[in-house]
Amino acid sequence: MKDTPRNLAVQILNRVDGGGFAQPLLDAVLSRVTLPTAQDRGLLTQLVYGTLRLRNRLDWIIREVYTGDFKSMEPGIRNILRVALYQVMFADRVPTYAATDEAVKITKKLYPGRSNLVNAILRNAARRMDSIKYPLLDKDPLSHISVVHSHPLWLVRMWAKELGLEETRALCESNNEIPPLAIRANRLKTTRSDLIARLKESGCGATPSRYSPDGIVLSDLPVSVREMPLYKEGQMQIQDEASQMISLLVDPKPGEAVLDVCSGVGIKTTHLAQLMRNSGRIVAMDISRKKIVPSQDLARRLGATIIEPIAYDATQDPPANLRERFDRILVDVPCSGLGTLRRNPEIRWNTTPEDMKKNPPLQKALLNRSVDYLKKGGVVVYSTCTISSAENEAVIRGFLADNPGFECVLPATVPAEMLSGTGMFRTFPHRHGADGFFGAALKRKGD
Repeated sequence: MKDTPRNLAVQILNRVDGGGFAQPLLDAVLSRVTLPTAQDRGLLTQLVYGTLRLRNRLDWIIREVYTGDFKSMEPGIRNILRVALYQVMFADRVPTYAATDEAVKITKKLYPGRSNLVNAILRNAARRMDSIKYPLLDKDPLSHISVVHSHPLWLVRMWAKELGLEETRALCESNNEIPPLAIRANRLKTTRSDLIARLKESGCGATPSRYSPDGIVLSDLPVSVREMPLYKEGQMQIQDEASQMISLLVDPKPGEAVLDVCSGVGIKTTHLAQLMRNSGRIVAMDISRKKIVPSQDLARRLGATIIEPIAYDATQDPPANLRERFDRILVDVPCSGLGTLRRNPEIRWNTTPEDMKKNPPLQKALLNRSVDYLKKGGVVVYSTCTISSAENEAVIRGFLADNPGFECVLPATVPAEMLSGTGMFRTFPHRHGADGFFGAALKRKGD
C-alpha cells in the first residue's frame, strides 16, 4: 500500500499514543516520505492535529455507534476510525463512502482481519450522524465541554474550579483552534519594522504582534520558516508571543549578569541577550549536557555572544563561583505544558491527574535554590507554560512562605491586562491569542 496522508496519519497517531509528540514525529515523516503535492502534506498535518484536538468528540461518536467495548478496542483501530471520521466531518469533506473505503484498505494492511469491524462502525456512524446526541450544556456542563470541545473530563473539572465554567468553555474552545505562527525579530541584527518589510517582499503575510515589541505574526508562507534566508541569517526566531513576554518580565539591562535556569536550547536565553544588546553576561544552565551544542548553534545563528552554557543540576548547591553573582535570574521550570495545547494537543491525552502531582516538588526546589545565585537587589522570575494553579500560584505561595524576606513585584514591562490582582503574569489563548504562560517576579524586601 502506497503512503497516503491517511495511513501516515494513523501511524503517527499510533506513536503518539505510545507517548510520542506529534510535531517531531510529523517532521520526521515529512522529511522521510515524499508526498506528491503540497496539498497532501497539508492534509497530513491537518489530519494529525485535527484528530488529536477533537479526539474526545470523535470517540463519543464511535462509542455511540459501536456495540462492543470501546476501551478494549486496539488503539490502532481507534485511530483509523478517528482519522476517517475527522476527515468526513471536519477536513476536506470527502464522501463517507470514500473515507470508509480508505479506512478499510488501511485496516487490511495494518490489522488483517479487522476490516469488517471498521467498515461496520463507519457505515453505522454515517447512518446515525445527524441523530447522535451530546451532553447538554445546561444539564451537564462539564461533560458537554469535555465532549464537544474535546478535553479530558478531569482537566475540565480542574479548570472549572480554578477559572469558572465560562472561562473554561472559552479556553477549551480556543485550544482547538490553529494557533498563529509567531516569530521574534532579532534586534541584534534587524528591527521589527525592517523585518516585516522584508518578509512582505518575500511573499509572506507579516503583522506586528499584539503585545511583544519584538513579535511578528506570519501567514501565507511560500516556504517553511526554517527554509527562509531571513531565518538562516538569524534575523528571526520562532517563538510564541507569550513566551517572548517572559523575557520582558525579566527585564534584563545591558551590562548585567543574568542566570537562565533550565535554559533548554536557549530560545528565551537568546531573547535575554537581545534585550541586553549583547552586553553583559548570561549563564545558561541546564541539567542536560545534550542541549549545550544546539544552544550554542542557536546563539551563533542569532549573533548572541554573551551566553555561557553549562550543564548543571540547579537543585544542588550552587558552584562557589556562581553564588550571589547575578542581577536577574529566570527560573523557567519544567511543567505540564497545559498552556500549549493548541500547539501540542497530545499533552491533554498523555497527561493524567497523577502526573500533575509530580512537577510542583521539583518546581519548588528549583525556585528555592535559585535565590542562592542572586545578588542583593536582584530579581528572580519564575515562569511556566501551564494553566494550573498547583504549578503556578501555589508554588509562589509556597516560596513566599519559605522565604518571607521576598515579595512579588509589579513589573512595568508587561501590560496590566496580563497581570492578576496579586501582580502575577498570566496569559490565556482565549484572552490574549497566545499560549498560556505564567510568571512571577520576586525580590527581597527592602532591596
